[in-house]
Amino acid sequence: MYTIGLTGGIASGKSTVSAMLAQLGAVIVDTDKIAREIVEPGQPAWQDIVAAFGEGCLLPGGYLNRKMLGDLIFSDKNKRRLLDEITHPYIQNTAQQALDAAERQGAKVAVLDAPLLIEVGWQFMVQAVWVVYVDAQKQVSRLMQRDKISCSQALDRIGSQMSLRDKLSYADVVIDNNKELAATRQQVIIAWQGIAANQ
Repeated sequence: MYTIGLTGGIASGKSTVSAMLAQLGAVIVDTDKIAREIVEPGQPAWQDIVAAFGEGCLLPGGYLNRKMLGDLIFSDKNKRRLLDEITHPYIQNTAQQALDAAERQGAKVAVLDAPLLIEVGWQFMVQAVWVVYVDAQKQVSRLMQRDKISCSQALDRIGSQMSLRDKLSYADVVIDNNKELAATRQQVIIAWQGIAANQ
């Protein structure tokens, strides 16, 4: 089984590329989805977060108050590091189990869709790193529009990740998402055909 590590910055269009790869037949292991599942009430990661941040981080039904936690970690690096130290091992373990299951089920290509793939050092889990790239101005405007936030909030969130330009040095494949969707799809198809040719 061939494994792709798909990454990019916030609002770079990574989810769009992930959907295209799914249409082409790849099994997608989405670390954002895993991150939501592992913090469901009662899960071990949820218990660790409540122990670290207190019950004030919960909504009345016991679910995490994502907005409050998000605002907290984007404004405090130490709090963000603490949350990452709690959640990342659970996410990595669950993602690896999903990749192993995909291989057992005969998948030809699996995609580890991970925004922080490089930052947390998960490249070892995959055979190739694909980076979805947009220029900085486009990234800010897309994020402001998508999340209905101010320019300064968008810059804070983008600044909390490794820059897309720095990620390019880790890329085996770069998908330039600055143009229209058709151009992005064409790049994905060409890269996909390259995998088939080498298998």
